[in-house]
Amino acid sequence: MTFRNLETADLAGRRALVRVDFNVPMEDGRITDDTRLVSALPTIRFLSLAGARVVLLAHFDRPKGRRTPEMSLKPVVEPLAALLGAPVAFADDCIGPDAAAVIEALPAGGVCLLENLRFHAGEEDNEAAFVEALAANGDLFVNDAFSAAHRAHASTEGLAKRLPAYPGLAMRRELDALDAALGNPKRPVLGIVGGSKVSTKLDLLNNLVAKLDRLAIGGGMANTFLAAQGIDVGASLCEHDLGETAREIMASAKTAGCELLLPVDVVTAEEFKAGAPHRIQGLDAIGPADRILDAGPETSRRLLAAMDASATLIWNGPLGVFELSPFDAATVAAATHAAALAKAGKIVAVAGGGDTVAALNHAGVVDDMTFVSTAGGAFLEWMEGKTLPGVAALEV
Repeated sequence: MTFRNLETADLAGRRALVRVDFNVPMEDGRITDDTRLVSALPTIRFLSLAGARVVLLAHFDRPKGRRTPEMSLKPVVEPLAALLGAPVAFADDCIGPDAAAVIEALPAGGVCLLENLRFHAGEEDNEAAFVEALAANGDLFVNDAFSAAHRAHASTEGLAKRLPAYPGLAMRRELDALDAALGNPKRPVLGIVGGSKVSTKLDLLNNLVAKLDRLAIGGGMANTFLAAQGIDVGASLCEHDLGETAREIMASAKTAGCELLLPVDVVTAEEFKAGAPHRIQGLDAIGPADRILDAGPETSRRLLAAMDASATLIWNGPLGVFELSPFDAATVAAATHAAALAKAGKIVAVAGGGDTVAALNHAGVVDDMTFVSTAGGAFLEWMEGKTLPGVAALEV
């Protein structure tokens, strides 16, 4: 993929429309996690210091094309200004005279935030007229919201085709990390896919077995693969109706030369709760009332050895019910080991997905991984090998 380079662009005095992800968690009108604001700061500061007039475009929640006061972006203005250490103007609309007046009043290097894009149905419908109305307020377009890149919306795809378009610094960092993990990785490449259900990750599994050297499957979805091999998984979460699908994936992996790493021992309990009485069991000893809630120590040992033998790791999904102690042991062990290898420069470790980020935070290792994506759906679709409209539209 080839993109325009924002760092060599002529920016002084130009109106830069910057798509950011400010769909932040809020309670009672206050932001409870400013991670997404912080991630946008490098691009905003770069543009501002270059003398551009920085016009921020974002959505919040799902107003479905209607002006919904409780879904206004206005509560973002003060926290963003505090992080920037500079004033941030606000426009009550993202198109039309209100937006134009605020942008016109910006000095070189000034920053403004426009109201929720999704107050207009044209945003999600990618309507040509809405794209034109947005484009009228800018001289160039910068997409810094990888997390919205899997949607062909006016502010992700439409604008990129209408104005000179650039990936922002955060977007470029994400794309570089993903390319290093799966596009052009150092080999051998190990993948970890966990979570509860195979049915939600069929496209992901089918894509990965064709590209990886090894793939470890954990969480509830591993139970479906075990059952597909005739192993009794007791009362564990399991999609028994997907047994044939699991066998097809195993066959595809074998054909592609991808080694599948499935649990060889498990941690079981009869109750689904923290601190429940539990046992480490071999796969031939699972009783009818047993629930598999984590991978066992031998499974963990084999996974850590696979990490040691790999140059690249890509991870999506926990290995057990990490929210409930002591069933977080395998996930924490894997996360700690991966982070230590990454910090020592021995592996490129890229992870993403909501549960994965939560698990890495639980283990306290997010900062030591090579890259952790918070993009959610976009990260998953990229791992599935799908084209992301918001990224494809930036290519030159």
